[in-house]
Parts: sequence; C-alpha cells; structure tokens
Amino acid sequence: MQRLLFILLIAVSFLTINGQKKKSPNVLIILSDDQGWGDVGFNGCTDIPTPNLDALAKDGVICSQGYASHPYCSPSRAGLLSGRYQHRFGHECNLPYEDAKADDGLPLDELMMSEVLKKHDFQTCAIGKWHLGDSINYWPNKRGFDDWFGFWGGGLSYWGEPKKGRGPMGGVLRDGKPVPMSEITYLTDDFSDAAVEYIDEYSKNDKPFFMYLAYNAPHSPIHATKQYTDMVSHIEDGYRAAYAAMVVGMDVGVGKVIQKLKEEGEYENTIIFYYSDNGAATNGARSEPYRGHKGMLFEGGIRVPFSVTWKGNIKGGQVYDKAVSALDIFPTVLAATDVKCPKNKELDGVNLLPYFNGEVNKAPHNTLFWRYSDGAGYAVLKGKYKMVMSGFKNNEFFLFDIEKDPYEHTNLASAKPEILKELEKEYKDWNRGTVPGLWTDPHAANISKEVEKRESFIRKATAGERKK
Repeated sequence: MQRLLFILLIAVSFLTINGQKKKSPNVLIILSDDQGWGDVGFNGCTDIPTPNLDALAKDGVICSQGYASHPYCSPSRAGLLSGRYQHRFGHECNLPYEDAKADDGLPLDELMMSEVLKKHDFQTCAIGKWHLGDSINYWPNKRGFDDWFGFWGGGLSYWGEPKKGRGPMGGVLRDGKPVPMSEITYLTDDFSDAAVEYIDEYSKNDKPFFMYLAYNAPHSPIHATKQYTDMVSHIEDGYRAAYAAMVVGMDVGVGKVIQKLKEEGEYENTIIFYYSDNGAATNGARSEPYRGHKGMLFEGGIRVPFSVTWKGNIKGGQVYDKAVSALDIFPTVLAATDVKCPKNKELDGVNLLPYFNGEVNKAPHNTLFWRYSDGAGYAVLKGKYKMVMSGFKNNEFFLFDIEKDPYEHTNLASAKPEILKELEKEYKDWNRGTVPGLWTDPHAANISKEVEKRESFIRKATAGERKK
C-alpha cells in the first residue's frame, strides 16, 4: 500500500510544477493587422515603443525572415487558420466589398485549426477581426470557436460604430449578438480586456485553450486614444505618430494578456505566436528596410514581424534567420499539443520546433510561393533566390539574391536567365495544385493605379531636366 501511495505522489509531482497542471499546452495566436516589419522594437524600431512585444519575443524566437502567406488581409487569415495555401481552395482574394454572396468565405469543408483543437477538448475563442465570411454560417461560432467577441468584416471604426447601412449586426458582436455601443470604448482595449476575461474563465478548468486574438490594429482607419498618442509625443510626423499610437495601444494590450497568463500560472504552458497578416500599409506604417508594402510581393508586402514563444520549451533569446511562413503555425501547434493531423488534411507548412531547438539545421522550406488575383502577380522563394512577377509594369519579372540583396535593389532577371527559368518552372508545377479564386477583388487594378501614380510623380519631378 505504501509503495502504491509513493508511486501516486511521484505521478502527482510530475503533473504539477510550480502549481501548474501538466496538461496539453494552451495555444495563443496574436495577429496584428497591416503592421510593418520595421514597426516593432525587436526588429530594430526606435520610434515606436513596444516593450511588451519585445519582452515576449526575447522569451522566445524572433523569426527575422518570417513571411505571411499572402500580401493582404482575408487570404492571409485563410492560410493561417487552414494551414494550407489559400489558393488550394479558392480563397485568394479579399471578400467582395459590397456584393458578397451568401457562400463567399473560407469554404465550409476546409478544416480549420479551431475545429481540430475543439475536437480534442480545447476551449476555443476568437477575438477581434474575422474577415473570413460575412454570412452567419461562416462566423467563428460556426467554425470551431466556442466564444467570439469581435466583428465579421475587414475593417471597423475603433469606436465600434457599424459601417453605414449594416445596422447593429455590422458592429461588434459577442457570440453573434450585437454588443451595445455603451459597452464599447476603444476596440484595441476592448479586445485586450476580452482576452484577459477569457483567460480568467478558461484557467478555472483543467482543459487547455486556444485563443485567436486578431487585433484590427494598426489597420486603417487611424483612430487612437489620447493615452496612446501621449506615449508617442516624440514623433514629429503627425501621420506616423497617429499610426504609432495604434501600435502602442496594441502593445499595452498584449502586456495585459501576458501578465494575466503569468498570474494564472499559464504563461509557461502556452505556446504564443505573434505576427502580422501582411506588410505595412501606406498609412504611416513602415516595412523598411525592405522594398514595397502591403499588397506587393516584394519583401515589404510579405515579410512581417514574427515571433514564437514557449517558455521552458523553446530556448529564448534567439534570432532565427531562415525563411518561415505563417503556414508553419498549424503544424507547429499540432506538434506542441500532440494532436494528430486528420488523414484527409494535407498541411503546407512544417513543424518549426525541431528547427528552433537545433535538432534540424537545414532550412524549413525548399520553396515558398505567393500569388494574388489568379496569377496577376506571383512570387517564388527558393534558397537564396526570389522571383517576382510584378503584376504591373507590363508583367515585368524580377529576380533577386535575397542573401546578398535582401532589400531587392538589383534585378538579376537578365543576368541569370537560367535561375529565372528554374523558378518559373517551380511556380508552374506548384500552380497545377491550385484552383481559381471563388470571387474577385480589385487588388490587381489598385496596385497598377498606385504604380502609375508613382510614375506620374517621377515624370513631374524630372519634367524640367536639361539634357546634357
């Protein structure tokens, strides 16, 4: 009998460390919206203070070459939560702005991370921006999330006011029901507070939780509280300062969430991913030192702030410099939680844990692919070479040596035609495993207009030049 009691005590000691139950780890994905690579301290930003994001990254791995799977919002989120290239199931464009059909959204037969984890007894919640389907059947509560506090569209006033013509259902919802405007303060704060409340609720149970905290900050419109504008009073450019205040507000909120995890003894039992859905928009954000911005396939449109933290399980203080993708988050979550991928679910990413822990020294990916607007623009990264078919300027091809020229200043397409041809073949082979978009958006046309606007400025600037 004494021997049995001793064995039970040993078992209990393994199950409890520092008062923390040894259950499956929780999963927390923190998603920012349109945040530039250069707009966070852990990537060297000096004008926007992000102490909480920096501390979180310091406890884990900074992925200096971390990529979104798409250069803009809705498709990027579809790739994240499905773990597959969005082109495999037709979610290649932003949802139609005005005339979305009832079945426009991430296809209902596409298994999502939330659905897999819920089947394995995780408590699940989605907070913030959704943008994966306007109709009720596509909302989070129908896609594997027990709880939902946020809005279904692609953008919203930070004061919670529904867009004109949408009525209360177009504003902030809790589990599909309108939240009174009297309960809304500033969305970034409200989403952070909701995350803290859910952690408080979930921590009372023995079951792990999956939280998808998808801030709409710092996406337009540019709205910020005086508390946060005061924190960036040192920034003289008003446009930049207003944007920076939105980032600061998000950083403060992340700090509250992390503090709550620590108070509940859940921090070291939570794997935390932080990244932006795409690169910087043209709203005061910066993707510098990289070329381009949101919507483009140059690095500034797809290389984003990206960190992974799992205290005690992933060595902290690392900077991982090989290419990783948001598509890697799903398989990494499965590995961390010891949840098996359904046999009929083929993921496009890889489990990053052995790469972060030094068990595997090679690069996680041989190739990565991007495409928008049914091939109006596309890109391939293979090893050190990256090909971009711009989708503008008469469909010009670019080829860059990303190791020597990460800022994409020198086009090698003419100098290395054999490499360009090789990457073009890689794209064609990959493209055969995709489908056309299920709907369209004006992205390709808008990028072309933007490029023409740039060229117009250049023509005006050089109009008075005297020929030598």
